[in-house]
Amino acid sequence: MTSKKIAVIPGDGIGKEAIPQAVRVLEATGAPLEFTHFDWGADRYLNDGTTVPADGFAMLARDFDAILVGAIGDPRVPSNIHAKEILLGMRFKMDLYANVRPVRLLDASLCPLKHIEPKDVDFVVIRENTEGAYVDSGGVFKQGTPDEIAIQEDINTRKGVERVIRYAFEYCAHNKKADGTPRTRVLMCDKSNAMTYAGGLWQRVFKAVGAEYPQIKSEHMYVDALCMQLVRDPRPFDVIVTNNMFGDIVTDVAAALQGGLGMAASGNIHPGKTSMFEPVHGSAPPLAGKNVANPMGAILTAAMMLGHLGLTKESQKIEAAVLEAVRQKKTTQDVGGSLGTKEVGEWVAKKVQSK
Repeated sequence: MTSKKIAVIPGDGIGKEAIPQAVRVLEATGAPLEFTHFDWGADRYLNDGTTVPADGFAMLARDFDAILVGAIGDPRVPSNIHAKEILLGMRFKMDLYANVRPVRLLDASLCPLKHIEPKDVDFVVIRENTEGAYVDSGGVFKQGTPDEIAIQEDINTRKGVERVIRYAFEYCAHNKKADGTPRTRVLMCDKSNAMTYAGGLWQRVFKAVGAEYPQIKSEHMYVDALCMQLVRDPRPFDVIVTNNMFGDIVTDVAAALQGGLGMAASGNIHPGKTSMFEPVHGSAPPLAGKNVANPMGAILTAAMMLGHLGLTKESQKIEAAVLEAVRQKKTTQDVGGSLGTKEVGEWVAKKVQSK
């Protein structure tokens, strides 16, 4: 089998500790992978002012099958310009329009809700990734005066809305839950009772696309009601699709149900093109360099990347090893264990090799 070429960008903070453990586990699978490491991040920016080389995104799209990214963000760069140009630049300029975030509870001990078992939390949030309020459209007038005005535009195109909604229905139609049962429901969340123009577009497109998938149940909730229901009872949810900002918020709420941001994986997908995979956690500067950061989100992200590349057997090996690590408490303190970042990576890698 031809090797898959993987670009690795550890980034900043705990990303530089978690991503090496993910790579370690990937290597333990024996999958045909070829890694190229890039130093894009705060250190490079502070050294030479470079965030992304002039042909950086074109090179990634041309030369690699997938991209594995850590966390970007460093207090030494107060403007966070490097994070914006690297991470958001990758999403926007490579048109990675579907942010896919699986939410799966591996063990009941990780969920803060009472009487919730792993079978009760197994859903996916699909967030539109290239439009909305995050396109940085707007401006400030009379800054610093009592008359200051700040405008932030929420951009929604029919093309962008339709393709991410269609992606959600296709995902539902072709992916199963962890227990092997089919996915059967797509829920679109918005705030169309207040944001009538953008919400109206999402409503119309969701209805039109949903009609093409009669075997899948179409549902709708306002984002505030959805967040409330997620912490009351997450069992009814299957596939959730929403816009950029609401997806950002909903997935943080959802991550708490599976043990926190340290357990959460994500992929930034454009079908048929080079896609990027990143754990959901941030760079967490106070934790950096202390060997305490949870690498499971990065390791599960690596498994998600393998699945996307068609290396299903190797992906399942990683997921099984992580599940065993959680059950045996071979984890970091935040999820009930006593191991360090490196020790967790070593344990999971050895378990993968033994499978």
